[in-house]
Amino acid sequence: MPAEWEPHAATWLAWPHNLNTWPGKFAPVPAIYVAMVRALALHEQVNICVNDVDMAEQVRHLLTAAGVNLPRVSLVQIPTNDTWARDHGPIFLTRQHGDHKELAITDWIFNSWGQKYGPWDLDDVVPQQIAARLQVPMFTPGIVMEGGSIDVNGQGTLLTTEACLLNPNRNPSLTKSEIETYVREYFGVQKILWLGDGIVGDDTDGHIDDLARFVDPTTVVCVVEDDPADVNYALLQDNWQRLQGLTDQHGRQLRIVALPMPSPVEYDGNRLPASYANFYLANQLVLVPTYNCRNDQRALAILQDLFPSRQVVGIPCTDLVWGLGAIHCITQQQPAIT
Repeated sequence: MPAEWEPHAATWLAWPHNLNTWPGKFAPVPAIYVAMVRALALHEQVNICVNDVDMAEQVRHLLTAAGVNLPRVSLVQIPTNDTWARDHGPIFLTRQHGDHKELAITDWIFNSWGQKYGPWDLDDVVPQQIAARLQVPMFTPGIVMEGGSIDVNGQGTLLTTEACLLNPNRNPSLTKSEIETYVREYFGVQKILWLGDGIVGDDTDGHIDDLARFVDPTTVVCVVEDDPADVNYALLQDNWQRLQGLTDQHGRQLRIVALPMPSPVEYDGNRLPASYANFYLANQLVLVPTYNCRNDQRALAILQDLFPSRQVVGIPCTDLVWGLGAIHCITQQQPAIT
């Protein structure tokens, strides 16, 4: 599995349509997707899954009105139950074969984060449909796994959490050692780094993409909470301390960079999983969720320093995170093979 910062052939999205995902708050969500597509289409192909011809026409109208670079956008009729492409979409692999690269897809079981929401039958077969359209090989591990639960450095090391991968609502019959075997074999990694719990409000049971991310082969950004009274403080300190003692596939000490947390974002009295770690790396671009709070500029500046050759763009996500996810959760990268 290549690192996210490696060249992309495309970004895959699934257009939002499930009103239950944003109860009473769906109206502003499509505009957030338009802003993302407008930025992405300047740098790479954007493939958007739409349910039918009518949805395709609606999306095309929105993108045209916003001045999006339409030749870089494809509307692909692949029906979905919901929008979380990071988790239900294909996880791509590459390999060097002779003088060229080859592309493949892994199709893990998607069970709506431990059967929390339903239905998910359409989401679970998205990787199969994309593999057929791209005419690439597909590997089927036969266990539950979501793309947001893992992050790789592209050189043999993978980050994940105990809270998610060891949760009994995913693969209750498998031991930690057995899960590690699947991860190694199907992602092509040698070393697995385990963090602990996810942030409060995260219905995915602790996806890594809200906590810590590789930004180069030996550097990890890790979110930390400055306020000791905040509900996330202790658990994020635990993850920070765990990272201090971890090494990459060659035994090299990792460089750990602190990324602040935004001010609390709530809905109906409940804490939402707002995190700056939920950014997405595209060709020459970093899309970062912002939350209209004092730490937005601080987080953007840290990421700009880490990615000096990329344009760092903040996307307001206060409305998007009402659906319990942000930018990384709704994107999935397709690696370039040329």
